[in-house]
This record gives sequence, structure tokens and C-alpha cells, in this order.
Amino acid sequence: MKIQVHFLGASGTVTGSKYLIDTGTYKILVDCGLFQGVKELRLLNWSQLPVIPSEIDIILLTHGHLDHVGYIPRLVKQGFRGKILASAPTLEITEIILKDSGKIQEEEADRANREGYSKHKPAVPLYNLKEATDSLFYFHSIELNHWRNLSSGIRVRFQYNGHILGATYIELEVFGKLFVFSGDIGRPEDILLYPPNRPKNADYLFIESTYGDKIHPVNSETKLLKVLNETLAKEGTVILPSFAVERAQSLMYLLWKLKSTSKIPNIPMILDSPMG
Repeated sequence: MKIQVHFLGASGTVTGSKYLIDTGTYKILVDCGLFQGVKELRLLNWSQLPVIPSEIDIILLTHGHLDHVGYIPRLVKQGFRGKILASAPTLEITEIILKDSGKIQEEEADRANREGYSKHKPAVPLYNLKEATDSLFYFHSIELNHWRNLSSGIRVRFQYNGHILGATYIELEVFGKLFVFSGDIGRPEDILLYPPNRPKNADYLFIESTYGDKIHPVNSETKLLKVLNETLAKEGTVILPSFAVERAQSLMYLLWKLKSTSKIPNIPMILDSPMG
């Protein structure tokens, strides 16, 4: 039987992760992310997918970042009614991410209508908070390291992957062939998470390469300590921009560690983030 794999996002760019696996009788979507970044990319979120959403049987999520889950409410709005499988922590994070995204989409549309800068009259959100909340109905958690049958000749297993809380890579066995989707891979050394597991084998490997040509700094704690003490010595203020999911928590842990070991003074610290 012929198996087709379609790259619907994160191909030639980083965001908008979506892989469609089509056996002819069963359609699986691995990740369902939003395109982010420059306007040309964001406009892709309004494009029609080359598949009828109601014909997708199931969605499998590697982790809860917006560029991997943020298109879910839009797909449900267009008719998707299948199950959405992921680890329990991923689904909890995804709920927070989608509700926040729906709220932001509404606010941006309202602002465009008030200020009149959109060519669309009226400007409408990609999806709203209610639609984001409605999409949670299709969430189903799955245990890690256990095979689960999806259809005749098709089964799936989710494996620990580091990166953020709940993140996994996905092993999808289709008619005897093993497809492995890496998702976003965690670092071997992480201050909050264990190193990612590694798949033992695969017939087809779909792997992210965002930092494939980069070498991550080993000791971020030393660098942070240097910046803090140099700035505080000048009676300055340190502002640390950060992603809300995982990065903010890593920073909080590092700051607590430095403060509790008296490597930095007992100074006030403020976290300003609705999701952090």
C-alpha cells in the first residue's frame, strides 16, 4: 500500500510544524503549529491546507509550543473532529498556549478595527478564545513508552525528548515501516530536564535542525552571574527577555540558585508574564 508524507509547514522555515501521513484510508497529522515571524509567514496561517480537515483522522503532538500546536483551533473550526493525542503535560501546556493565543488573536483584530489599519473590513481573528477553548474537547493523553493501536496496521509510541516539560518524539509504525518524528530535541545538558532518549531504529527519520549548525554555550550560569554582578556593581537594572514556556522557568531556577548561594546580592526580582 502506498504511503504519502506531505510537509505542510516547518519546511524551509522553522515554524508551522505539520506533517501529514496519508495511507489512502487513514490520515494522520503530526503536529499542528502556527507559522510565526515575518508577515509573509504569518499570512500562511490563512491559507487553505491541501487536505480537508474533516478527513484527518487523528493529530499527534510532539510538544506544546505554539509553532507545533497553535493551528489546532483553526483546524477544528474548519471541521476536524478526530482525537488529539499527546502526553498529559503537553496537553496541559497546550491548553494554556491556545487560550493565550486565542485572546491575542481577538485583541489584534479589535485593535485593527479600532485603528483602521487592516485592509479587511472588518478584521477577524484566525480564531478566538472560545474556539481555542472548544478545541480542548478533542484532547486525549497518552502514556509514554507504550504502543497504542490507531487503525489496522498502524500504531504509535511517544518517547521522552527533553526540550520542555512533556515533550516527546513520536514513533509511528505504518504497515511495518517505522516513521520517527523528532519534534524539538532537548539538550544533553539541561538545568531542569533529563537528556532526551534516542530512538533505536527507524526506516524514515524526520528530524528538526533549528540549531544544527550551532554549538550551545555550556555554562550559562557563569555568563549570567557575570552580567548580573557587573550591572549591579554600577547600580543598574538587569532586564532578561525570555520565552514564557521553559526558558522563564530555567531563568527563575538559575536566579534562585545564585541568590541562595550568595553569589548575587539579595535583590528584588520581578517576573512579568501571564504565562510564565
